[in-house]
Amino acid sequence: MDRKRKWCVGGGAVLWVLLAHVAVALEVPLDPKVLEGLPQPPTITYQSPKDYIIDPRENININCEAKGQPHPSFSWTLNGTHFDVDKDPKVTMQPSSGSLVIDISDGDKGEAYEGVFQCTARNEHGTAVSSNVVVRQSRSPLWSKESNEPRIVQLGDSLILHCRPPVGLPPPIIFWMDPWFKRLPQNSRVSQALNGDMYFSNVLMEDSHSDYICYARFTHTQTIQQKQPITVRVLDMEAMNETVLASFINETDLFGDSPTGDRKPSFMVPPGTSSTFMVLKGETLQLECIAEGLPTPEISWSKDNGNFPEGRFLFKNYQKTLEVIKVTEADAGNYRCTAKNSKGLTHHVITVEVKAAPYWTGAPRNLILAPKESGVMTCLVGGNPKPTVTWSVNGVPIENAPNDTCREVKGDTIFLTDVRTGSSAVYQCNASNEFGYLMANAFVNVLSEPPRVLTPPNNVYQVITNSPALLHCASFGSPIPTITWFKEGQPSVLNGDPYVLHTNGTLEIHVAQPLHSGKYTCIAKNDLGSRENHVHLQVKEPTRILMQPEYKVVQRNRKAVFDCKVKHDPSLVPTMIWLKDDEDLPDDDRFVIGADSLSISDVTVADEGRYTCIMNTTLDQDSASATLTVVEQPDPPADLELTDQLARSVQLTWIPGDEHNSQTQKFLIQYEDSRHDKGVWVNMTEVPGTKTTARLDLSPYVWYSFRVLALNGVGFSEPSAPSEQYRTSPSKPDDNPSDVQGFGTEPNNLVISWKKLTELQANGPALTILVSWKQKDVEQEWNNDAVDNNITEYVVSDTPTFVPYDIKVQATNLFGNAPEPEPVVGYSGEDFPSGAPASVKVEAGNDTIAEISWEPVPMATVNGRLKGYKVYYWREKSLLKEESQPEEVKVMIFSGNKTEGKLPGLHPFSLYNLQIKVFNGKGEGPQSATQTFETPEGVPGRPAFLTITPSLDSLILEWGPPEEDNGRLTGYTLQYQPVNNTSELGPMEEMNLAANETMVTLAKLKYSTRYKVYISANTIKGSGPTRTEEAATIIDEVLMRPPTVAVGTGPTEPPHPTSPPTQSPPLSPVFKGLPIGQPFRRVNSSVEENGAFITWEYSGPDNVYVEYNVENSKDAWTKEPVNGTQTHLIKGLKAGMTYRVRVVAKDHSDQTMHSTDELVITVPAMPNTQVDIATQGWFIGLMCAVALLILILLIVCFIKRNKGGKYPVKEKEDQHQDPEVQPMKEDDGTFGEYSDTEDHKPLKGSRTPSNGTLKKEDSDDSLVDYGEGGDGQFNEDGSFIGQYSGKKEKDTAEGNESSEAPSPVNAMNSFV
Repeated sequence: MDRKRKWCVGGGAVLWVLLAHVAVALEVPLDPKVLEGLPQPPTITYQSPKDYIIDPRENININCEAKGQPHPSFSWTLNGTHFDVDKDPKVTMQPSSGSLVIDISDGDKGEAYEGVFQCTARNEHGTAVSSNVVVRQSRSPLWSKESNEPRIVQLGDSLILHCRPPVGLPPPIIFWMDPWFKRLPQNSRVSQALNGDMYFSNVLMEDSHSDYICYARFTHTQTIQQKQPITVRVLDMEAMNETVLASFINETDLFGDSPTGDRKPSFMVPPGTSSTFMVLKGETLQLECIAEGLPTPEISWSKDNGNFPEGRFLFKNYQKTLEVIKVTEADAGNYRCTAKNSKGLTHHVITVEVKAAPYWTGAPRNLILAPKESGVMTCLVGGNPKPTVTWSVNGVPIENAPNDTCREVKGDTIFLTDVRTGSSAVYQCNASNEFGYLMANAFVNVLSEPPRVLTPPNNVYQVITNSPALLHCASFGSPIPTITWFKEGQPSVLNGDPYVLHTNGTLEIHVAQPLHSGKYTCIAKNDLGSRENHVHLQVKEPTRILMQPEYKVVQRNRKAVFDCKVKHDPSLVPTMIWLKDDEDLPDDDRFVIGADSLSISDVTVADEGRYTCIMNTTLDQDSASATLTVVEQPDPPADLELTDQLARSVQLTWIPGDEHNSQTQKFLIQYEDSRHDKGVWVNMTEVPGTKTTARLDLSPYVWYSFRVLALNGVGFSEPSAPSEQYRTSPSKPDDNPSDVQGFGTEPNNLVISWKKLTELQANGPALTILVSWKQKDVEQEWNNDAVDNNITEYVVSDTPTFVPYDIKVQATNLFGNAPEPEPVVGYSGEDFPSGAPASVKVEAGNDTIAEISWEPVPMATVNGRLKGYKVYYWREKSLLKEESQPEEVKVMIFSGNKTEGKLPGLHPFSLYNLQIKVFNGKGEGPQSATQTFETPEGVPGRPAFLTITPSLDSLILEWGPPEEDNGRLTGYTLQYQPVNNTSELGPMEEMNLAANETMVTLAKLKYSTRYKVYISANTIKGSGPTRTEEAATIIDEVLMRPPTVAVGTGPTEPPHPTSPPTQSPPLSPVFKGLPIGQPFRRVNSSVEENGAFITWEYSGPDNVYVEYNVENSKDAWTKEPVNGTQTHLIKGLKAGMTYRVRVVAKDHSDQTMHSTDELVITVPAMPNTQVDIATQGWFIGLMCAVALLILILLIVCFIKRNKGGKYPVKEKEDQHQDPEVQPMKEDDGTFGEYSDTEDHKPLKGSRTPSNGTLKKEDSDDSLVDYGEGGDGQFNEDGSFIGQYSGKKEKDTAEGNESSEAPSPVNAMNSFV
């Protein structure tokens, strides 16, 4: 046996380590359906805490629940011995559970059941045990009787009131109260220590009380115990007289060693300068420092070589207690407590040592192994000091358990090798040190089970794009199944980027994308079989807020709107929520939630806050916030106060009102003058919004009241309440009337005017105005006169004309005169000038400007202030046109004493008159003598118009003489040059034309070529401005036009080459330029083989098309893009067809913006490219011989017919049929395109050609007079044979023969 065991351990030790992570991964499934029939050792699922303090008023409940297959049975031990539940009637075990209920409701004491309970759960596969449960009954003992002597202390001394509560279970809560159950006030001087004692750092007289009571509250029994009241008497030794003091000398120890005056701090708790403190890891550390001293010391804390743990410390009890929660090893060290007052400071160092009860670093886990598998079970714990680990199996110490050859224990680890079917058991790990213990159960279950997939089939997983996707495939089996994943349509195993396969079978996609959506299959497989499961992944678009709400500043009673536009996956149902300050919106109709907005009507100040838009779907959410700030006009300032009151100034102060979230920009100060203008408020001054005082300058003799308005971004506030009235004393005026002027309205007067003073400027009662004047630079006394302040004008009569005066206007009242004013110079009235300019000279500098000069008038004749000269001139007539009328008079003003200048804007070659007048402020003087002058000739204006009519190889130009000849025309200069398709100009040609010519033809030009034409008029002074136009010659279509051939007839004769057709319309119409401002100009066309060439000028958007369709057709227009050029070739047109063409510009919605007029063009028929044998000499000779032969035969027939008498035509035709004279069918002609229409015209009575081109001028000489196809025939005596008409109708109805005479061409065809 020993050898086998050694082999198991030695051969498999390394294997255990390698397989440990696999064995640990297999857990027993919790699904009841899976557990059915699955063997499982017991597992404790619920138990009571280790320390159970019972309330004697309630039953004792000790919990113990476990699971297993089969369901386990339960038993208990008490203090290490079997506890027989059945023998105690007060103890009941719950069905299907091991929980105990001990009934002590009848008054039985719970002490009988105090002790250590432990629960055991067992089935055929093993035994599990619970932790030890220590049961103790709570206690609340009474306070021991004691006699509390009064505590007598000196004023300023320290004091400790001990509580010493009875020992209870659990410990009581301590607090101090007075007899009226009011807690005693605590502060930095008086405070309760952690042990419940009350500490006074120094006592005051007010601390004297006879009822300091300590209370202990026991929470389990809900009782409060009270200590006997303690009396405290505080004595002020300095205030006591000798008699009273003597009475205490022998009875009390008032003169101990403790100091009573001001003193530096010393520690009461803890005593001394250093101490130690031990705390367990995970518990709360409480360090306390209480010091005495006078004045009361202040407590501060620090840690040597470190800081307090972030977020885990706080100070309590007025800095006297430092508390650190969830203590770790790093919290060990020296904590320094410092007490300080004005007399000094002291320190106390507390050395904190952190110990630890056992704690798990790796609790043992259940193992499920298949037969012959191996596994490892560990029990990893920490603690200080290091815990001792022991093992048990099925509740029996492992050293006392039956020997198992494949089990080896090494400290905190058990190695299992080559397990057998009966090796199932429950192992217990116990770790303990001096501060506590830990115990845990873990079973080893040896099973043989095929794979089971625990994840429900066809699960649908929905995730958001770019987020992780977890596809679960929970399985169970023994041996542990291997998991593989496949995606629909992909044969390969999913393992590797972007897929991650976890050990629990879950397939993870770190960053899911829409392409990962689809059906996935997981397969669980072990040696006993395999199972598969299908799941579906749907990757959705994320929810995103596209337009976030923005910060709003809204005036009160206005409307606020927050936008929140969201994009989300269309398959997800969105829900939008709005929050205000992270809470629901107020229940108010003013809040309206729209599809993508929140609107708030009639905003109030209470609506301010942070508004959050949250868009939720079943998978994700997005949110955005914005703040609403409500603003309104500020509240009016208040508490106006006048200080530092002086005769001419005062200090105004005020308190600003609420700004309502909009900073005050300025304050406006207004005043009311109750003496002069009561009820009218006038703006006085402004101060910045940061100031609340203003120094105001005042005027005498005013009753002032002030008020202040505040201005912010919304507007002005209401005015403040008026200040108290402030009255200033009267004084002499400070100011004189302003804007003093002197002027005359008549030649013999002087008007003195000024601007009146305001009531504020009066400075006192009886304000009057003193007016003074005298001639300037004349030795004479001042003339004075006093007028009322309401008068603003004074008239001095009988003055010389336009004489300077010194003028003064001064204010005065009952208290004196204003300062002496400076004299102002004014002039008496003006008269009309009496002199006229002389020596006027005029010289025409060029055809539009004349230079003039004159002698100035004497200043004595101006009779006023000289303002200048006015030159009157007008055009009398044109020197070229005798019938011209005089033009209106023009005036040019020359300011001041200027005596020369220029007259611009004259007409060339004209006769002008001129006069000059001097003028002053009164008016104009007499005119000068009239001067006459002529302007020379100038260059003419541009020709009035220019039109161009294009033809085949020429352009016909017509123009109009210039409207402004400006002289005698000497002729015209005509220039022209070709323009190619790239707007490049060719060589310039020039022609000089006579003055009486207005039309010319430019011949021998290139056809289908654009030309640019320039024309200008000339005088002896040179050429005038040029008028320019462009036009294109027409393509030579006549040379390309084929002959017109009627259907069923021979070719017609072509027109004579020297006689061009005059009846057919021109192939290219004449276009005149569009008015300026239209986009399309100069549109032309020319036709060529199977197409048409269109040209135009255009200024506008480049979206241009050429549209065309067949004339008189209802078909839609065919549209072809132009691609940025101004020419276009339409291809594929049918020969002989007429088309409508236009050029259009369209916008981006394909709507027509601009269009040209429609052009009508005709595409010519194709000319015959075959060699015409009719023009060959040999053929002409042959045809002449044949024609002569036919003529002889026709003459013979005619003679015989005249001798034949009357007989039916039909019979004669039947008897004398000649194949050579039978009409040729339409489809028998070989030369159908031949156009010789002169020699071979249709007979009268033959069918009209289909093109209807039979002309009146065609020759009447025809064989119809001799053949049978005529409209009427005559017999030999000249009578009408009516029966021939029937023959004609029949022939016409048959329609398969032509009654025309055979042509030479047809005759040739008959020979071929």
